Amino acid sequence: MPVLLMLMLAAVNAATIACFAIDKSRAVSGGWRLRESTLLGLAALGGSPGVVWARRHYRHKTRKQPFATQLDVIAMVHVGLAGGLLIALL
Repeated sequence: MPVLLMLMLAAVNAATIACFAIDKSRAVSGGWRLRESTLLGLAALGGSPGVVWARRHYRHKTRKQPFATQLDVIAMVHVGLAGGLLIALL
């Protein structure tokens, strides 16, 4: 079960990074953009590490409010959940 969970989280993070790359490319070229709700949903499903990396790597959506704050809150919740799970397992 833990291996399956790790694979699922890896897939969500890969999809999150890919979506940020696609959205950045479309932003530069003036094309149709991905919905912010899609990006937030991927982050909420466990893609917050991918969000942190993609925002810095692509320099995308770093200042847009309230979107940036919402992503930061999701990441903080995930850190808290991971910390709580770690404490519970120890």
